[in-house]
Amino acid sequence: MSTLTLLSPAKLNLFLHITGRRDDGYHNLQTVFQLLDYGDTIRVSPADTLTLDCPGLELAAEDNLAMRAARLLQARSGTDRGAAVRIDKRIPAGGGLGGGSSNAATVLLALNHLWGLGMSRAELAVIGLELGADVPVFVNGHSAWAEGVGEQLTSLELPRKYYLVIDPGCTVGTAEVFSHRELTRNTAPITIAAFFAGGGQNDCENVVRRLHPEVDKALNWLGKFSQARLTGTGACVFSSFDSSAQAEAVNGQLPAHWNSFVAAGLNRSPTLDCLESGDIELEDD
Repeated sequence: MSTLTLLSPAKLNLFLHITGRRDDGYHNLQTVFQLLDYGDTIRVSPADTLTLDCPGLELAAEDNLAMRAARLLQARSGTDRGAAVRIDKRIPAGGGLGGGSSNAATVLLALNHLWGLGMSRAELAVIGLELGADVPVFVNGHSAWAEGVGEQLTSLELPRKYYLVIDPGCTVGTAEVFSHRELTRNTAPITIAAFFAGGGQNDCENVVRRLHPEVDKALNWLGKFSQARLTGTGACVFSSFDSSAQAEAVNGQLPAHWNSFVAAGLNRSPTLDCLESGDIELEDD
């Protein structure tokens, strides 16, 4: 028996505009998803039943988005096959880095391969959207411009950048941010060309700063070295640099009470490359 081992990549929102509120209570937005070469490790192996092990995460397996993805794929495909799934977490929860969504998408991709279902990425993305608006971008496996609730994706080729990401150590609730009375909900839409010319901001940043002073402190500290931004509706903040050496130099000055990492931006997920090329890392059990 062998274990399929895959990266479940993190993402950054390079900007986030809230352009309106929909009748169903959700918000229309514009954003750019930047995939990173940093993330969780997911291991999947054949089994008679479906199980999930996620050490260190205080969440029941059946409530984990990855397990919900696996159950939904079972139901949609009609398969009765099982799998043993293990997630080794590095992406902080509530950080705005897409950890849960990435895990769900990676499990969909892995089980589609393991079970021989032959579903297209488009079919898997439809399943993923039932789990969350960010899941399809990880299924598609490409950095992208996103609109709607985040599911209308246009793949982008982004310039090579290195990112210093700081985790201030708090958890930001998405629902709390999107329901806040001070959230800007009427930002005028911009074009992709305007984004590449330097346009865009995170409309959630001011609300998160007020709710979580530690995020405000992290943004102020990082802003002394480079433009600092909040990612998504989470707690993590980031800056981009032209080289890993520049990012690591700033990281070396980080206050000891914050966690951080340096990662390169990716246009295409290595997980997708592995599954499509057959160059899959297998571990013997």
